[in-house]
Amino acid sequence: QVQLVESGGGLVQAGGSLRLSCAASGRTISSNAMGWFRQAPGKEREFVAAISWSGGSTYYADSVKGRFTISRDNAKNTVYLQMNSLKPEDTAVYYCAAARTRWGQTEGSQYDYWGQGTQVTVSS
Repeated sequence: QVQLVESGGGLVQAGGSLRLSCAASGRTISSNAMGWFRQAPGKEREFVAAISWSGGSTYYADSVKGRFTISRDNAKNTVYLQMNSLKPEDTAVYYCAAARTRWGQTEGSQYDYWGQGTQVTVSS
């Protein structure tokens, strides 16, 4: 079993930055691809970013490409999402997830473990 706990969310003005962290416990996630998803009120959950087990490959949704950066520190069993140039449409609950494969996946169905989420609110 893997437990994932997100942190770093909050309220920020448009154009600002936040760094989300996802700390894993229970076992190492060094063999798992990891991903970030988000869900805004009244909308379906959507893929944001993913990273391969080694960190060598990253994947982004078009809406965040060039603004968000996913990274991982396997020694700390932690994954990060650096979010820059935030927009009001980035407002959502952000979830960290561990995939059942080594390579990044964009479909939520490919992820076995999920955190509880952290709220990100971007004011205009």
